Amino acid sequence: MINLHLGNIGQIIQLAIAPVFLLTGVGTNLTVLTNRLARIIDRSRVLEDMVSAQGAETLSPNMRIELDELYQRSHLINRAITLSSTCALLICLVIAALFLGDALDLHLDKIVAALFVSGVLALIGSFIYFLREIFVATKTLRRQREHGARFLP
Repeated sequence: MINLHLGNIGQIIQLAIAPVFLLTGVGTNLTVLTNRLARIIDRSRVLEDMVSAQGAETLSPNMRIELDELYQRSHLINRAITLSSTCALLICLVIAALFLGDALDLHLDKIVAALFVSGVLALIGSFIYFLREIFVATKTLRRQREHGARFLP
């Protein structure tokens, strides 16, 4: 039988505030990551359209390098998005476990702690992949500046 009292709900909501703020930050992070992925996809399509219109033999070495870097960046961003989404899911489970533990009088403190730490570790992993993607993008920009080439039609 579920045993919830108004005072208990207030305490649970207070406990759930920190995970909710973290969830808000993760949502913002996901927005940034998906916007970067969209830009990578758009740039890849431009280059791939150039190749299909002019033929693969017109693909310069710099264009091949840029396409390879774009594919590398997309994989890094996809991993970051996966880890951020995993973090969001784990934080949602933390909030649910807080309410269920109190409502059903279960001692889920170790589960809540494990879920929260796992969520934070997933977020750390997401930021690491995000940083790696930024480093690849910066390297691409530096290379293009040195060679004076960007291949937009």
